[in-house]
Amino acid sequence: MITLIILGTFALGLIASWRVRSNFNRFSQVPASSGLSGAEAAQLILRSNGITDVEVVPVAGTLTDHYDPTHKRLALSEMVYGGHSVAALGVAAHECGHALQHQRAYAPLHARMALVKTQGIATQMVFWLPLLGMFFQIITPSSLFFLLAVGWGLIMLFNLITLPVEFDASRRAESVLSQLGVIRNDEEGRGVHSMLQAAGWTYVAAFITSLAYFLYYLLPLLGGGRRE
Repeated sequence: MITLIILGTFALGLIASWRVRSNFNRFSQVPASSGLSGAEAAQLILRSNGITDVEVVPVAGTLTDHYDPTHKRLALSEMVYGGHSVAALGVAAHECGHALQHQRAYAPLHARMALVKTQGIATQMVFWLPLLGMFFQIITPSSLFFLLAVGWGLIMLFNLITLPVEFDASRRAESVLSQLGVIRNDEEGRGVHSMLQAAGWTYVAAFITSLAYFLYYLLPLLGGGRRE
C-alpha cells in the first residue's frame, strides 16, 4: 500500500508541476498588448488598490514568485519581473492577489500564516521519524504511526487552508487585470486563466498527497490494529 501511495502521489505531483511549467512556457511566448512588464503591472495593481507599503523586488529562479506578508515584499522571478508576456502579467497579478488578501484581512490567509511554523515542524517530523523508527528502533510501531498521523494531519490542514488562499488570489488577479485594462482581449484572458488554473492544481495535488499519507497512518489506529 505505501508503495502505491508513494508512486501515485509522486506521479500526481509531477503531472501538476508539468502542467504549470508547460502553461507558463507557452504563455511566456505571448506578448501582452498592454506592453507592461510584470513588475509594472504589479505596481499598478498595488497603487490602484491603495497599497503603498509593499515593495516589488526581483528574485532569482523560475516560478519562485511569492508574496511575503511578514516583510510586505512581493518577489517576482526574473522572467516575470522584467517579462512583458501574458504569463508574466498573470503571475504578477496572482501575487498581488495575496497582497490584496493581506490588506483586507482575508481570514484563510491569516490562518495559513499562523500555521507556517507548525507546518515546518510537522514536515521535519514526517521526514525524520520513519528514519528513527527504521534504523534506531527507539519508537514502537503504534507510537510511530500516531506521531506520523499527527504530522501528516497538520500538513494536510495547512494544505487545505492553502486551497482557498491560492484560488481566491487567482480570482482576484483575473478580475483586477481586466478592470485595469492590463489584459485587453479574450485571448490574453484565456491565457491568464489557463495558466493560473494549472498553478492551482499543484496545491490540490499537495493536499491529496498529504491526505493520502494522513489516512494511511490514521486508519490502522482507528481500527485497533497496527502495521509492524
